[in-house]
Amino acid sequence: MVLRCRDIPALPGLDAIRLRGGASGADRPVRWPYVAENRSFRDWVKGGELVFVTGISRHRSPQNLAECLYEGRECGISGLVVLTGDAYIGLLPSRLCQLADELSLPLFEQPYSLPMVDVTEAIGRAIVSAERQDGAARTLADAIVADLGRERLRVLVERYLGEDPAGTDGELLDAWLCHRGNQSLMAEALGCHRNTIRNRLHRLAGPAPGGRDGHEHFKTRLLAHLLLDAEGLASRLQENI
Repeated sequence: MVLRCRDIPALPGLDAIRLRGGASGADRPVRWPYVAENRSFRDWVKGGELVFVTGISRHRSPQNLAECLYEGRECGISGLVVLTGDAYIGLLPSRLCQLADELSLPLFEQPYSLPMVDVTEAIGRAIVSAERQDGAARTLADAIVADLGRERLRVLVERYLGEDPAGTDGELLDAWLCHRGNQSLMAEALGCHRNTIRNRLHRLAGPAPGGRDGHEHFKTRLLAHLLLDAEGLASRLQENI
């Protein structure tokens, strides 16, 4: 599992943080939080940081905030968080939110009333927890799903297959994997005739969308099924060993 920008508002105590722009880049991974005090943070980041701009030690004009977005994209940060309130930065300019959309760089708004120590602690804990889960990944499929994110993987699979990956053939692919293609055992497991299994498999391996080879399409369906249900399938496979 990897902590991503889109996960930030869902962390405990951080629901007051709002994504205001750059939603198309919300899957960017967050390596660590960094509070920027200087006008430029280029020399102080390595890439993957969620950069916080407070305006406390330095006045932040709309132009400077825009510069932060441009600089952030060039430096490869994961996103930018601007603290707003009456004392320093009042409101996020609508043009800044539009610019974040254009750059696909997540832009968050955080109220000053939310203590930074709570924010950085919550993010730091989530990053450490995610790294521990990555280390405990049991299979390559687990690691791939953790890195890409399940929803992003589903969208990618659906785009490539040209159909809903959940579809109606999940149980057939499950049976094929659990029983290693043995059609008699598959039929018994699914409560149908062996000929039904043979016909369904023939249909799956037939002409594929876009003129792709049917057998290659079948293998892609198997791979997608493995990735999208890695944990559950591993458990079911174990039961059939």
